[in-house]
Amino acid sequence: MGKKLLEKASLVIAPRRPLLASTTATTRDTGTKPKTAIGAMAQFTDRQSAAIQEASRLKEQLREFEGSLPAKRLDPQKVVRSKWANRHELSFVDAEFEALKADILAQGGTVQPIKVRPLNDGSDRYEVIFGHRRHQACLELGLPVLALVEELDDTSLFVEMDRENRQRKDLRPYEVGLMYAKALDHGLFPSARKLAEAVGIDLSQLGKSLALARLPTDVLEAFASPLELQYRWVSDLVGAIQKDPERVLAVAKELQAHSPKLPAADIFKRLTEEGGTVPPPSSPKREEQLDGKAGQKGKLSYNARKRSIRIDLENIEPARFAEAKAMIAKFLA
Repeated sequence: MGKKLLEKASLVIAPRRPLLASTTATTRDTGTKPKTAIGAMAQFTDRQSAAIQEASRLKEQLREFEGSLPAKRLDPQKVVRSKWANRHELSFVDAEFEALKADILAQGGTVQPIKVRPLNDGSDRYEVIFGHRRHQACLELGLPVLALVEELDDTSLFVEMDRENRQRKDLRPYEVGLMYAKALDHGLFPSARKLAEAVGIDLSQLGKSLALARLPTDVLEAFASPLELQYRWVSDLVGAIQKDPERVLAVAKELQAHSPKLPAADIFKRLTEEGGTVPPPSSPKREEQLDGKAGQKGKLSYNARKRSIRIDLENIEPARFAEAKAMIAKFLA
């Protein structure tokens, strides 16, 4: 009986050596030829057990990479900024950006990858999802940029871009506001509430960001850079503009001409303090009478507080309506 078992065991195909060095392997697997059928079967079982353990370990390691994207080096010339880009142009000229460039140059390229999506326009170009400053640095240095590539729609791209930048905490309030305003203006989200829900921020915080982005141009240009604006200034700036827009805009224009520009905190104080440094117009309203040929008359009324002009014309032939409309359209343009 033992002799027959030995002959059958010799027909089993098994590894000639252990598949891996393991401290858990049984001591019965000594590499010597077993003398009995029971020994041969025991050796085979030990080797099979070791192989199963190794396969299980490899599967566990592979699970760590499930859903991950491979990184590849791209020519930065073939990568374009996103239409939802949240970086202001001044973010690429400050000291922090120069330090980032120096670090990337010292390492011979980016270590932390950016994320892009294929443009799918028949070219081999990509659009940045996040990592605009790292991409710009590689573009200026002439170095390849390490990138993760993933297909995303506009909404998913926007949400990922916002989440990544808020985690890094290096976006300025004005840049955040511009990004949110652009998303709403282009109809990416149907409402501010839906936008706040998608990116996971409080609706009041979204309101502050949008208010910064939509400040009058004259107010923004009073600062050396809009990137200096802070969230805690929003309510006071908006309140001052709503209360007396003519005074705030007049002060802002005065501050624009100041050279060098005052510190941001001083500009904020000048714009929001009562009375200001520039007196309001002596008369908020102004009227001008105009006399034309053949009994034609006109009156212009200007309301400085409301920044409005009213035009009244008398004895105007219907055929001249188009002419008057064209003149006003040209003036507004």
